Amino acid sequence: MEVDEHLFRREAGRLVGTLTHLFGVHNLAMAEDVVQDAFCRALEVWKFRGVPENPSAWLMTTAKNRALDILRRERTAQTFAPELSRLLQSEWTLAPTVQEIFEPNAIRDDQLRMMFSCCHPKLAEEAQVALVLNILCGFGVDEIAGAFVSGRAAIEKRISRAKKVLAGSKRLFDFTDAKDFPGRLSAVQRALYLLFNEGYHGASSEFVVRTELCAEAIRLMQTLLEFPAAATPATHALLALMCLHAARLPSRVDESGNLTLFLEQDRSQWDARLIGEGQRMLDLSATGAELTEYHVEAAIAATHCCAARAEETDWGRIAWLYDKLMAIRPSPVIALNRAIAIAQHEGPARGLEEIHSIENSERIAAYPFYAAAIGELEFRRGRRVVAGKYFRDALALARSPMERKFLERRVEESESAGRSTRRA
Repeated sequence: MEVDEHLFRREAGRLVGTLTHLFGVHNLAMAEDVVQDAFCRALEVWKFRGVPENPSAWLMTTAKNRALDILRRERTAQTFAPELSRLLQSEWTLAPTVQEIFEPNAIRDDQLRMMFSCCHPKLAEEAQVALVLNILCGFGVDEIAGAFVSGRAAIEKRISRAKKVLAGSKRLFDFTDAKDFPGRLSAVQRALYLLFNEGYHGASSEFVVRTELCAEAIRLMQTLLEFPAAATPATHALLALMCLHAARLPSRVDESGNLTLFLEQDRSQWDARLIGEGQRMLDLSATGAELTEYHVEAAIAATHCCAARAEETDWGRIAWLYDKLMAIRPSPVIALNRAIAIAQHEGPARGLEEIHSIENSERIAAYPFYAAAIGELEFRRGRRVVAGKYFRDALALARSPMERKFLERRVEESESAGRSTRRA
């Protein structure tokens, strides 16, 4: 039996949103149980009968029938969604109400409402992202712990506390509450940005690139854009950024599973379709007066994608864009990326000057590519022994086997070059 690995993840978010609308947010666990039952039933039935022509519809029907059974059995003992309680009490209105909630447009709206509900203002950013991963992306606790290099118990507690806050809302987020909408939209954008970044620059103990996280972030962004009020310039800019970065994923890792330096990537592997979509989204993002960090980051990614070869990259423009980004959202990581762009434009010595002048650099001291960036620039200056020291510092901080292999190679290359220099 062959099942698309993303099918259950994709359907989980759609089903949980719909069932939570039906049962009420306080019965989120019940909604998740129904989804789990539907998936288990699918695995049992499909094993013998094969995957149906429309597996999504099969899962929806199975979940809908299971929900009807629960509502009929529990409606005198349980309280369900407050706004639906009267309709769920009568057998005459029960089935039509459930059918209406399972209509495609209603399912999409409920997934959007769940997305905004997960980004509750009482929750910390980390908890919001954990909820998005768990509820909307179908990721288990172990997977989330792996993605964020955290203990299973800590993630379990974080999700449990977040779900209690969510349950206190009584119902899914109401889009008619205009006062709360802008703040929630900003939080949703931030959560999806962090979700994509975790996939692209993953700190996973196993993988440095988590393509499924990138794919889930893009899918949820596309769902967000279907809601007119959420289709703001910033939302278009964020999707542009994701598409342009995702286009480069095929070249980030070579056939042996090794990380590839950005300047050495095979650009013929870049996804032209995603680049085109990213450019289209970036054009759509230019309709308003607001300039967000997503606009600037997307413009940087677009500048990279416009260069057919690494040596044709407009590093002056990229450095200028990083100046703009530092003005909007200053951080040591952005400052590091800016310094690398300056090094490409003005030479490694200037880049090192900028790196050593980064404010609050202690905040990224444990980031392996901080030391690695210094090592690369020292290597380019011809200071191989010094470069090797920084590469060894970075190696000690490596977060995944892939990062470790990459940095081990850089250490070996530095030491080999250093020995050659001494012999000469």
